[in-house]
Amino acid sequence: MKGLVSFSIVGSAICMFFLVMLNFFLTPTLDWSIYPCIALLLWPLSMYFVYRQNLTQFAFFTSFVFIILLTVINLRESPEVLWVLYALYPLVFWPIFTFFGKKAYTMTAAVIGATTTIIYYALLNLAFSPSYPWVIAIIFAIGWWPLSLYHSKHKNFFAFSIQASIWIGGFVIGMNWAFSPDVIWAIYPIFVVVWWPISMHFFSAKRHMRTL
Repeated sequence: MKGLVSFSIVGSAICMFFLVMLNFFLTPTLDWSIYPCIALLLWPLSMYFVYRQNLTQFAFFTSFVFIILLTVINLRESPEVLWVLYALYPLVFWPIFTFFGKKAYTMTAAVIGATTTIIYYALLNLAFSPSYPWVIAIIFAIGWWPLSLYHSKHKNFFAFSIQASIWIGGFVIGMNWAFSPDVIWAIYPIFVVVWWPISMHFFSAKRHMRTL
């Protein structure tokens, strides 16, 4: 394994040198080689941390490399729009939760993680595009984390179907109200989703009758 780490370092260095020379001779006015060179750093880094069996440090260093790469691309190519801020949170979130290990799978971690995610993207929404409440989609997506974790631990799938249906209904109503209030279309997906808890109820009742 140690030989593979050395090979990845040499191979990455050769590839980076080739790309820099290619950039210099073919397109000297366009510095594009910096992007794949930064990404190529992940090859020896990943091999090294796999060799050391330290996934936490791998997560930290990989996130650090991606943050640098995306920040450089953002500031060089489109400095008028700080889109890197949207990708910054998951890149920071990953190593932090990797650091906590098994504690990251607890209900407390799910609630804290979901809450901080919603707050972060809600602030971005208010700062950059307050007239388009796209954070509704983030809230809907991240809300499944504590909701599904809670019911999977309690093994109450019927209650999960009810609360999940309410969650989906709230989401489509919010999207309908925020983006197309003149057309009431939310009723159609709600009608489809409501069959989920109804079918769960009758399936459970039928199985209960068979056991009598």
